[in-house]
Amino acid sequence: MEKHRVAIIGGSFGGLTVAHTLRRLLPRAQQEITLISREDKFVFIPSLPWVAMGEKSLAQISIPIRQSLESRGVRYLQGTVEHIDLASQRLHTGDGECEYDFLVIATGHRSANEAVSGLGPFDGPGHSLMSADEAQEAADAWQAFLSDPGPMVIGCAPGASCIGPAYEFAFEVDHALRRRKLRHKVPIQFVTPEPFLGHFGVGGVDRARRFFEDELDRREIGYHTSVAVSKISTDSVQLAGGEEFESRYSLVLPPLAGVGVVQDTEGLTNPKGFIPTDASFRHPDFKNVYAAGVAVALPPIGDSAVPVNFPKTGQMTVQMARAVAHNIAADIKGGSRREKPLSVQCILDLGDRAAKLLADPVRPPRNRTKVSIGKRWLWAKQAYEPWFLLRTRLGRPPGPW
Repeated sequence: MEKHRVAIIGGSFGGLTVAHTLRRLLPRAQQEITLISREDKFVFIPSLPWVAMGEKSLAQISIPIRQSLESRGVRYLQGTVEHIDLASQRLHTGDGECEYDFLVIATGHRSANEAVSGLGPFDGPGHSLMSADEAQEAADAWQAFLSDPGPMVIGCAPGASCIGPAYEFAFEVDHALRRRKLRHKVPIQFVTPEPFLGHFGVGGVDRARRFFEDELDRREIGYHTSVAVSKISTDSVQLAGGEEFESRYSLVLPPLAGVGVVQDTEGLTNPKGFIPTDASFRHPDFKNVYAAGVAVALPPIGDSAVPVNFPKTGQMTVQMARAVAHNIAADIKGGSRREKPLSVQCILDLGDRAAKLLADPVRPPRNRTKVSIGKRWLWAKQAYEPWFLLRTRLGRPPGPW
């Protein structure tokens, strides 16, 4: 029996889900799976706002991935892919080469901090939540801020696609400051490229717009839509229109771009470094190359005065990854392919409760949309993370939540 070699680049939601799902779908005699990841840990990215607030440590939201993979018969290589040779079907790493018959790219993103002067955190005074290191830096700065509070600006840069964590951080900050009796010392401004609150890059969901407008008003958080952050300094945030807000703590989420090795591979990506795919998440020109997660090029929904890009959540990544695994299995043994449109459901922490948002499919017209608010959703969000980590540690990551 011929053994097919599957190489996966990336060890987060997409890569791990593809590896473990493929292992269940096909016998080991038919496939040899290799996963290459720069990091040796899986980090539950949706919990990074809690890390930034000091409510969770990185250790609490992370698990090692080597044992999880190798116990299931998946070869694990920790390292960086330096070159992708599509013609010879080889990956070049610092430790050698890896040949493949099928390639899955689940590399995530690069924060395009160059889009805004001072965006930071490591090349400017702004703070971010797009990686574990950035969340830890934001947490350290937050603790220092509490000893000498002042004005804050929270939001997203033009072209951002990961909008939800900015809302979460604003609500969590408001809640934390009220508990500490410090809210009166901290004017908060929320800035977003969205044409209206709750747009999220998907054109809005159900009554989300009215809810977020009411919620920010109730909390006395000023909000500004269709704005482009142009510069972040140590004491202010400037907008492209000339408006400027005083700020001692500025958390602004960046636009995203493809990682270097993917973007540098000729013919693989669009100009922003994301991978075009068909409905089965297969590259249109390279039929043995698939992609899942943030690496996938997904066009925005409609035009807006300030660019807002299509979101790619962890839950959506798991959907893509499961479809990729199913379709590679179909390539190997035959059978139908999976091309179901993506849906999205997420839970946003509001500090004292949470909001669940659902859009199915994510692109209009939709069959279902819903916004539900309550304490139960906060409990669900708090419970889901350790359950997901346990399942992933055991090599059985759950399906889309």
